[in-house]
Amino acid sequence: MSNRRFNIRVYGIVVNDKNELLVSDELIKGMQFTKFPGGGLEWGEGLIECLKREFIEELNQQIEVISHFYTTDYFQQSAFREEDQLISVYYSVALTGKTGFTTKAKKFDFPDELGNPNEIQRWVPIRELMVGDFKWPVDKVVAQRLIEQYALSD
Repeated sequence: MSNRRFNIRVYGIVVNDKNELLVSDELIKGMQFTKFPGGGLEWGEGLIECLKREFIEELNQQIEVISHFYTTDYFQQSAFREEDQLISVYYSVALTGKTGFTTKAKKFDFPDELGNPNEIQRWVPIRELMVGDFKWPVDKVVAQRLIEQYALSD
């Protein structure tokens, strides 16, 4: 019997009126990385429902999904569970209502006190965005697409 399974992830691409991208810096199992806000699909959820839940849980923020941006179209093994195949879906989203989170200017500027979150958000100007800023392979693909898209719109 195989333990192989699909791990479905859903992420939001938020760009503000200053052409800055919202990213999440996280610390998990001693590893620091930058990623897009979002997370894993839970049993019984749809993709958009999952994304809205993740933004509420992680950022205390309501969102509106604008459009589909990208879905993984190749095999990607999970970095955390080698028996998992990732399927990642990215949506362009807009923040709605009052902003429920704070941002930091510095990468990996985690609080020093115990018990504080191991996740912070920050805005990155898209013109300064680099594919290498992201840890995960699928995020790198999406970052490259964003860089290309915004280069064309300048």
